[in-house]
Amino acid sequence: MEPACLSLGSNLGRRRDNLRRALELLDEHAGIHLRAVSPVYETEPVGGVEQPDFLNLAARAEVELAPEQLLDACLEIEDRLGRVRRQPWGPRLIDIDLLLVGDHVIASDRLVLPHPHMHLRRFVLEPLAGITPNTVHPRLGRTVSELLAALPPGGPAVRFDRPASAVWSDHRVVHGKERR
Repeated sequence: MEPACLSLGSNLGRRRDNLRRALELLDEHAGIHLRAVSPVYETEPVGGVEQPDFLNLAARAEVELAPEQLLDACLEIEDRLGRVRRQPWGPRLIDIDLLLVGDHVIASDRLVLPHPHMHLRRFVLEPLAGITPNTVHPRLGRTVSELLAALPPGGPAVRFDRPASAVWSDHRVVHGKERR
């Protein structure tokens, strides 16, 4: 098994439910074992397309899948939850991005790892730093915390959303902390 970091976002429909269902489907998938989930952040969209704010979170998993198989699993879950790809950077029911899978560095037509924009996005790094601050970006050689600290001030506002109950909780994961 190797570690994997994912970023999940939703800005259409029942955003919190979309995230919860995506996490459930990820953890139910053979070869994906969720180990920690960040709190939820509400963030302004990036990319210039007018659309509602996102709910974002990060997840850390251990995977028994090759990176391309993990990508296929994420795309299958997005499809199952009703994601329709109408325009780049546009609104979506669910978005599951692979950020890191072990120390893999991949640049193919289907997959780029580490995620090519993760080090530039506060809405990715802030939740990720809450659950795995010392994970090292294999290309940049810096930890998630260091990448977050290096971001310029400003950018999209990130506001912590304190849900009444955890988006994801079971016997293993509650509010970004592992339980055994």
